[in-house]
Amino acid sequence: MTSLTTRYRRLAAALLSPLMTGALPLRAADSIPESATPSVIVSTRSEPIAPGKFQPTWESLKQYQVPNWFRDAKFGIWAHWGAQCQPEVGDWYARGMYEEGSGKYKSHLEHYGHPSEFGFKDVIHQWKADKWDPDRLVALYKRVGAQYFFAMANHHDNFDNWNSKYQPWNSVALGPQKDLIGGWAKAAKNQNLPFGVSIHAAHAWSWYEVTQGADKSGPKAGVPYDGKLTQADGKGTWWEGFDPQDLYAQSHPPSPDFNKKDMSSRWNWGNGVSQPDSAYCEKFYNRTVDLINHYKPDLMYFDDTALPLWPVSDAGLKIAAHFYNSNMQQHGGRLEAVIFGKILTDEQRKAVVWDIERGVPATGLPDAWQTDTCIGGWHYDRGVYNSNRYKSAKTVVQMLADIVSKNGNLLLNIPVRGDGSIDDKEEKVLEGIAAWMDINKEAIFGTRPWKTFGEGPASDGAPISAQGFNEGKGKAFTAQDVRYTQKNKIIYAIVLGTPQNPVTLKSLGNSTAQLDRVEQLGSNQKIRWSQNADGLVIDPANEPTPPAETVVFKLTIR
Repeated sequence: MTSLTTRYRRLAAALLSPLMTGALPLRAADSIPESATPSVIVSTRSEPIAPGKFQPTWESLKQYQVPNWFRDAKFGIWAHWGAQCQPEVGDWYARGMYEEGSGKYKSHLEHYGHPSEFGFKDVIHQWKADKWDPDRLVALYKRVGAQYFFAMANHHDNFDNWNSKYQPWNSVALGPQKDLIGGWAKAAKNQNLPFGVSIHAAHAWSWYEVTQGADKSGPKAGVPYDGKLTQADGKGTWWEGFDPQDLYAQSHPPSPDFNKKDMSSRWNWGNGVSQPDSAYCEKFYNRTVDLINHYKPDLMYFDDTALPLWPVSDAGLKIAAHFYNSNMQQHGGRLEAVIFGKILTDEQRKAVVWDIERGVPATGLPDAWQTDTCIGGWHYDRGVYNSNRYKSAKTVVQMLADIVSKNGNLLLNIPVRGDGSIDDKEEKVLEGIAAWMDINKEAIFGTRPWKTFGEGPASDGAPISAQGFNEGKGKAFTAQDVRYTQKNKIIYAIVLGTPQNPVTLKSLGNSTAQLDRVEQLGSNQKIRWSQNADGLVIDPANEPTPPAETVVFKLTIR
């Protein structure tokens, strides 16, 4: 994941209709058109594309149809976990530790030493994951309500969390010396949960360029960091026999002003950034196809605009075609796979599912989509724990209801400590979500959007910026805000708070829907209600404060 909110320019914020009709009303200002021509054509000799209906072109990938299981699932949990969680200092550690004067740089000096002597490769060496219990965690996530589970296969740090055939710097050979993706995949299968992997390593080429730098002041001024070390430099060290360039990928001159410009201005492989060569692109392709072939994931998330390495290379198109075709082979000709991409054009949204990072559109969308967010930071951050800054169960449930009412899914990251465990405060949040799900999950799973997504003061959402990033920028939800879902002849009205007075649903006048029965989920009390042309008025049950302070009314249509 990226933690920058300025990666791209602002998306168009206006939405054409509050209803689920018409063309998709959002267009990314910095999407990369499918008409672009890649300069690097990767070879598929080592890892052939599975034969089938999909070819590695945008036109062919537009045959894709989102599987119904994903539209029914609504809620997934993600372990965004890797070597950068070992220091427990938060996101993008493997880059920030090389940025002189930054908080992560200072923390690194204090705990490990100078990055010319103790680089990120050495952080990997200290990562042991000795308390990792994937079976317990995935079972917990299923009990909370997750309908699919994601694990991070690699991040921008370029370290593969599986027995990687093409990347020597992997979690079986080094660090934990465990097949992490294999363990997660087995745990998900044991819980009968679809399994997803997230791939972020396409940007290591430029993301790691800071490792080629050096301090500009102080006792180590001018002493190079470890980003240009080679295998020959490792004689007599713990990493003897391993080439740091397989990890850092810095056997190239850095981009101009690489230590001054932020990644946001160059994320789309423009604005003067150094261009990945064919060997780098082909290695990324081979690694990813090897991952697909060995672990057979059901979902794949790419932290890239459109597809990875687009438009530098066709690697992403070939990966997508292989994933879809191989998935169809596994399911008797049915396509049950899901790929997520960001900053997509209208045409690209026909080929892959749109993922919105830490954000939600202001209204419902006609095609399935997903929000990915986190209860804290993407990588584990002890500071978030110490300052009690995790999202509450109430906040997560409100977000879920809002997202599902708009035809989306929520993928929620629960940060994992370096040792492979989650902390007590995270467990408390999960227990709160589970308590709400125990009563109200029928209003979420297997539903579809109603005629309107909802009503109330917080219905006018904040504009989306870049790939999302409008989370928490709109009005706070209250008991005056309602989100709707439906299933057959049932409408669910999810009240985003604990009502103290009768609830008036203006969208449900008797000219809209003739109701036969009104119930409050989790209550045995008979609910009093009345309906006229102006709406539906419900007297809520006289009950204790509900889990997550969020009440659901079940409305049965005649």
